[in-house]
Amino acid sequence: MVGSFLVALFVPAWSFAHAVMVSNGDPVSANATEWARGHSLGWLVDRVEHLWYSHHQPPNGGAPKGGIARVAPSVTRPAAVHSPARPVAVGERRCPPTIPAFASSMLAGEGAWQTVGRSTGAVCFAYLRPDAVHTSVLVGVAWMDMRVLTATLHNGTSVPGGGAWRAGSLISPADYGRVVATFNGGFRLDASRGGYFTEGRTMRPLVNGGASLVIYADGHVDVGVWGRDDALTPNVASVRQNLDLLVDDRKLVAGLSDLNSHQWGATLGNRIYTWRSGVGIDAQHNLIYVGGPGLNVATLAAVLQHAGCVRAMELDINPSWVSLMTYTGTSPTAVTATKLLSNMQRPAERYLHSNTRDFIELDTRH
Repeated sequence: MVGSFLVALFVPAWSFAHAVMVSNGDPVSANATEWARGHSLGWLVDRVEHLWYSHHQPPNGGAPKGGIARVAPSVTRPAAVHSPARPVAVGERRCPPTIPAFASSMLAGEGAWQTVGRSTGAVCFAYLRPDAVHTSVLVGVAWMDMRVLTATLHNGTSVPGGGAWRAGSLISPADYGRVVATFNGGFRLDASRGGYFTEGRTMRPLVNGGASLVIYADGHVDVGVWGRDDALTPNVASVRQNLDLLVDDRKLVAGLSDLNSHQWGATLGNRIYTWRSGVGIDAQHNLIYVGGPGLNVATLAAVLQHAGCVRAMELDINPSWVSLMTYTGTSPTAVTATKLLSNMQRPAERYLHSNTRDFIELDTRH
């Protein structure tokens, strides 16, 4: 009986230790959390995370340390050959207008766009405070010109898993000369309340009404309600669903500020401030990504709306998962990645190596 008891203790302990210490690129804390959720302990993780974040909320007032970030200017190179359907005039201004401030007084450079990365104007960054109360918090916004970029959904070893993929768990070295940006995907599939389709395979059934990031065969994207804005046609290459829309028809959806609502995530609900990310499209179907600390669902949605989104959805949350990078260089020894925010937890080279979770890659069009 004692022996059986010891075995009963040893087996899960060995499993936990193996999961935590595995070399998969994820932090130890993330591995521990994933192991717990995979062993029916999600309820415990939810309670611990909620308690932790409830007692580690951003302070009221203050100012961002160092002010508004300045990034290195874009690296100019010969113009790419653009799709005939999406011509781009020489010298055309691509970055959107300055994002309106939420705080009562605007800091120097707040909300103003800066071109970054390898193709002049293809990606623009902006930084701003996401509300008028937590004025020491700074979040990043990336605008990506889909007239000159093409999107690919990459598949993580755990999310969605499923073995060999053409677009696997890291950027292919063959794409180093054309990759412009990458950003994180959504929740674990069992928490996303949505489906996952790519490369002709349905890893989880698509849900009508679910917020969906849709990539078409020609590389252009949409963000919308599945079954209303997009449907599974032969032209659809990938669909990544996650929860419900945050912004629809340029308006904030109802319920964003509801106390204790789990509509946009069972772990932290709507109102807890933490690292969050989201993505949307503007009126021209360009991508807009928002990521940063000190965001609840309502402030994330408001920043996406102010940045120009006509429709937008939440992506992953918590410091372990939120990341966007841009790239320069062409060879494995020369390619350089730069984070949207310097305090993003994961290294800039994250997507140059294997990942457990899905992510989106943006490349220059051939």
